[in-house]
Amino acid sequence: MDLNLLSKHIKPESSKIVFLVMDGLGGLPRPQDGLTEVEAASTPHLDELAEESICGLQIPVGSGITPGSGPGHLGLFGYDPIRYQVGRGVLAANGIGFALQDDDIAARGNFCTIDDQGIITDRRAGRISTEKNQELCERLRSKVSHSGVELFFETVKEHRLLLVLRGKNLSSDLIDTDPQETGKKPFPAKATSSEATRTAEIVQMIADQIREILKDEHPANMVLFRGFSKKPCWPRMNECFGLKAAAIAGYPMYRGLSKIIGMDILETGASMEEEFSTLEKHWDEYDFFYLHVKKTDSYGEDGNFEEKMRIIEEVDRYLPRLRALNPDVIVVTGDHSTPSTLAFHSWHPVPVMIWSKICRKDSVSSFGERACISGGLGPRLPAVDLMPIALANAHRLDKFGA
Repeated sequence: MDLNLLSKHIKPESSKIVFLVMDGLGGLPRPQDGLTEVEAASTPHLDELAEESICGLQIPVGSGITPGSGPGHLGLFGYDPIRYQVGRGVLAANGIGFALQDDDIAARGNFCTIDDQGIITDRRAGRISTEKNQELCERLRSKVSHSGVELFFETVKEHRLLLVLRGKNLSSDLIDTDPQETGKKPFPAKATSSEATRTAEIVQMIADQIREILKDEHPANMVLFRGFSKKPCWPRMNECFGLKAAAIAGYPMYRGLSKIIGMDILETGASMEEEFSTLEKHWDEYDFFYLHVKKTDSYGEDGNFEEKMRIIEEVDRYLPRLRALNPDVIVVTGDHSTPSTLAFHSWHPVPVMIWSKICRKDSVSSFGERACISGGLGPRLPAVDLMPIALANAHRLDKFGA
């Protein structure tokens, strides 16, 4: 849906919309019983909501395309992820409140573990504590340098960090040094345009210094970089959809993405209790709430079927608190699939349901991949269509044409 067209048909309304996003929700069947994580979970409240909703499977970016969390979320929020692209570096910077200047280059970093041959054995360094991350970033600030470029190393959360390069004639046209799988060496910094050749050389020198500085550390003895980017200037949700929007997300990257498109970032902890309490506390202040659940994705990436299933069951137990607030529209889905049987993001369509008092409910009676495939939204709904459908169910779209 074209954002300019959509914005012309927005009408004022006091209705409230909630997007409950379980990161990496979609899964694949486990061998013993052929059930995915959401199908195996005990979810009486999600199933009840599905019975009252219109359901389907949504495609975050395109058929066969495995999305990152950034494009996966942008699609949910109605922004074409092909047109609106941003690197993880900018998202990390926004998420922790780092004030990027127009010409800064930001990159998301992972502390990782490499062996004596330089082979990556753990991309997340055992998910080190945030406190350990802060200690290591302080060491990098004091020891890593490059003439003519100001460098910033900032803690994000757990193993994640932010690198910012500030100087003249820098470019974000670089490939990631993170191969995004173990058993490989970090990629050398490489430019994808002639303008970025100098920047690539600087990043490689930084990486070489980091390896030397951290060589005696364990498990965090190296850093991988991805998502080199500059801050974008995009239309905001209030301009496109007439919504006063708020994000409830415990992890910085998702706060960063929300901030770029104009959501207010509500202070919250990362636990389910804290996030739902934040929703209740601010309920009267906003038209649109994005509530993010991270651990479904984390456990999927760890290959932990049982824990991912447990988080889905925890969401189910909190759903009555959301419904008690009497929202006008509830959308439940994920930004992509992260099957624990694969232990990484995948291209598989994601279960979705849209509830409202005026939705045209279908015959689906439980929330899961195989149930939703037969729902009224269809088996391959583009994620960018979810926001217009939610707006229509919230009485926020005017008639098109005479």
